Amino acid sequence: MTQVTKLFTVFFFLVAFTFTSAQTYNTFYGNTVNQVSASNILNDLTTFENFGTKQIGQNALTATKDWLVSRYQSLGYTAIEEQPFSVSGTTAHNIIITKTGSLYPDTYVIIDAHYDTINGPGTNDNGSGTVLLLEMARLLANINTEYSIKFIHFSGEELGLIGSEYFVNNTVIPEDLDIKVVFNIDQVGGVNGTTNNRIYCEEDRSAPWNNNAASALATQTLATCMALYSTLNTEISYAYGSDYVPFQNNGNIITGLYEKNESPYSHSPQDLLENMDPNYLYQVTRGALGAALEFAVATNPLGVKSTLFTNGITITPNPATNYVNITIANELQKNALITIYNVAGNAVYNSTPTSAKQTVDVSRLQRGFYLITVQNGLQKTTKKLVLK
Repeated sequence: MTQVTKLFTVFFFLVAFTFTSAQTYNTFYGNTVNQVSASNILNDLTTFENFGTKQIGQNALTATKDWLVSRYQSLGYTAIEEQPFSVSGTTAHNIIITKTGSLYPDTYVIIDAHYDTINGPGTNDNGSGTVLLLEMARLLANINTEYSIKFIHFSGEELGLIGSEYFVNNTVIPEDLDIKVVFNIDQVGGVNGTTNNRIYCEEDRSAPWNNNAASALATQTLATCMALYSTLNTEISYAYGSDYVPFQNNGNIITGLYEKNESPYSHSPQDLLENMDPNYLYQVTRGALGAALEFAVATNPLGVKSTLFTNGITITPNPATNYVNITIANELQKNALITIYNVAGNAVYNSTPTSAKQTVDVSRLQRGFYLITVQNGLQKTTKKLVLK
């Protein structure tokens, strides 16, 4: 096995552990999902449709951008960036809203949808994804998440993924952005007059191949969450032709949602609310929110605050060789359980410390990556450990 293969194997198992650690119904997530508002979705869809055709260079696209920025401001978000890029001498904008995570502030769950349209108002393609993001952001605004979230409304998708390509080339690559997963939402509004009870969950099946296995795991997580938090059935399909593609080409882990009954009205003046199924979009929003809570690892505010718990734990040295010191703040020491997992997800050490500082002999463990979890009965925190 080559060194590159070994590193990929370690990475794969770490990703597998990350995406499969909590695949059961979460009451806190469910209570949050139950707050999804069908009337909010309908009102936002109506507003989106009334702006008209949103092609680059048209006032309707600028008006839609300004409306989206205003909506996020009204929800209390302050980290809002309007990223300009040029298309044939005309300026368009990606809208990037950042919610900072408490445990991994520099690792991002990207949730995206494009808001430009072509040949019509695009109420389904992609007003559906646009308003889904708004409703998701409303409910996540005051919820603690361990990972940071970037809600991104891309422009230029209909002209060839121009906005997302620009973001990857001018933000992701130069800033070496650490991305946990990219969750793309495109055309999920259903078709009026048909039975809309299934949703495609999309995984990476294209080159480069080294991110496909992780994408499959993320997509299975997505499908499970759709089943847990909505009434929809799921089918696994392949990712193509939307804003996750530039991320896919960059080697990032991607997944996405797309309607099973594909609308015949896309890219036409008939792409209207009257030709959609708002209840279907309501169910998609519920499942997508459940997945977002899972991907970003949301924590119940009635439990111990994640920031306090995290700040009370130190691990030194890291990387380690023969031993590692795990120090837990005194007020968090009671009932704490320390567990070390290998890359296969197997526990190789566990104990309940009797003092604030626990010294663990790791000399017999193989060199590589491990995960240390510290749980006090109300809150679990996970940290990475490297043995060299």
